[in-house]
Amino acid sequence: MLDSLVFVIFLVGVALVFDFINGFHDSANSIATVVSTQVLPPKYAVIWAAFFNFAAVFFIGVPVAKTIGTGIIHPGIIDNLLIFTALSAAIIWNLITWFFGLPSSSSHALIGGLIGAGVVKGGTQVLVWKGITKATLFIVVSPAIGMMLGLVLMVLVLNLFRKTHPAKMDHVFRKMQLFSAATYSLGHGMNDAQKTMGIIAMALYGQGLLGPTFHIPFWVVFLCYIVIALGTVSGGWRIVKTMGTRITKLRPMGGFCAETAAAISIIGASLAGIPVSTTHTITGAIVGVGSTIRLSAVRWGIAGTIIWAWVLTIPVSAFLSALLYFVLRPLFQ
Repeated sequence: MLDSLVFVIFLVGVALVFDFINGFHDSANSIATVVSTQVLPPKYAVIWAAFFNFAAVFFIGVPVAKTIGTGIIHPGIIDNLLIFTALSAAIIWNLITWFFGLPSSSSHALIGGLIGAGVVKGGTQVLVWKGITKATLFIVVSPAIGMMLGLVLMVLVLNLFRKTHPAKMDHVFRKMQLFSAATYSLGHGMNDAQKTMGIIAMALYGQGLLGPTFHIPFWVVFLCYIVIALGTVSGGWRIVKTMGTRITKLRPMGGFCAETAAAISIIGASLAGIPVSTTHTITGAIVGVGSTIRLSAVRWGIAGTIIWAWVLTIPVSAFLSALLYFVLRPLFQ
């Protein structure tokens, strides 16, 4: 019993490492537009984003955490090794994509990790297909919604301000971008911190530490928001360059439209309990904004490379976690 409790504490630590790397990896999503448009210098941008990442603790419950905890694999199949290998696979994939400067999805890496280890342990019957279908469908839906909203907002703003001098527009939208960046960071915290909450609750529930009913203790909620904010402060600068300048050049007006479009999409998904990729959504929004200027303003080669990273995230993470579970299972037995 003592050994099991010690390992659960270890798993909570590993989950918090994932949470930190999630914030570190995805900080680019929160700050790339305000940095690239020079609304805020990087050191202030990360503090701004981290504050609103944490502030999300006061705005929403835990619907996404419950989806991760019970909606990907059946809770009855959960054991300590499964959680460890799922987290390890997600962390490995996040670090690989960070190294190459690719904005990939921490959410889908975690989902892939759960799927791979779950199948090795109990076969495909342990998978909750309704939850998996919903999560994988949003690989396409979330960037599409972000792109459409970004395009519509940009067209609307261009028409509303068509008689305004460009210098005055820049001045107005530099201020408005502070609000849009804060709202986006709030949505990012809402969705991404909850994924780690779900994993920690799975570990606790698997050891009978939550009682007969699966729920998310408040101390887990608070801790996960703190850690993801710390990760955001650390910043993933390789990905900032990709998101802020390599897909398309952004001005303050475009940055405002992209962040607002992504924030609407992510907050809506969070309220519905859908774990989406904040990376996919903001990338789609940036592409939508860039395409209103002219299609050639979007560097489609870079966008295509990013899409390949999205497509590969779940299968590669699933393979890594399945391999880890298969290799480590004899040691645990």
